[in-house]
Amino acid sequence: MSSSRDPRSAPSHICKMEVMRDPNTKRSRGFGFVTYAAVNEVDEAMKARPHKVDGRVVEPKRAVSREDSNKPGAHLTVKKIFVGGIKEDTEEYHIREYFEKYGKIECIDIMEERSTGKKRGFCFVSFDDHDTVDKIVAQKFHTINFHNCEVRKALSKQEMSAISTNRGRSGGSGNFMGRGSNYGGGGNFGRGGYGGGRGGYGD
Repeated sequence: MSSSRDPRSAPSHICKMEVMRDPNTKRSRGFGFVTYAAVNEVDEAMKARPHKVDGRVVEPKRAVSREDSNKPGAHLTVKKIFVGGIKEDTEEYHIREYFEKYGKIECIDIMEERSTGKKRGFCFVSFDDHDTVDKIVAQKFHTINFHNCEVRKALSKQEMSAISTNRGRSGGSGNFMGRGSNYGGGGNFGRGGYGGGRGGYGD
């Protein structure tokens, strides 16, 4: 897929294109998948936004794996990430140097204890493009200042509440990983939220 080009004339480096259709009516469900031969070609396609198909502007996003697609917030479009597991000796420049290779950083917010100023072990990084976030969270492991860190999409209190409600309706546990905690299944950062809030970031 390329800008202002009909998919039927797509270049040869596209391996597969599939429009998702309703199994009963066979009508388009409004989205599809384009598979490229290499990851860097996905990067180039995202850099070339906006794209048009049949005269309409479409919104391309990186496809999420089947495993990750079940995680709450996996399909939300956000420009902020939550980074957990930050050690005391990690400074802002370590975080900036690591993540700026993915895209333009707008803000880094390292969370500290209000009374002592001691780092709380996590931070938020905001970018100018949601695709940068999608690219980062698709990578399973991140090492910052020689320490392994966990990276997730940062969700607002409203988004966390909506996810919790939806999971409750579907029989889920209402947490981020489905194992009784709010972060990665083994304890939380903050007070019942994703990064220090009470149900989301921002506190």
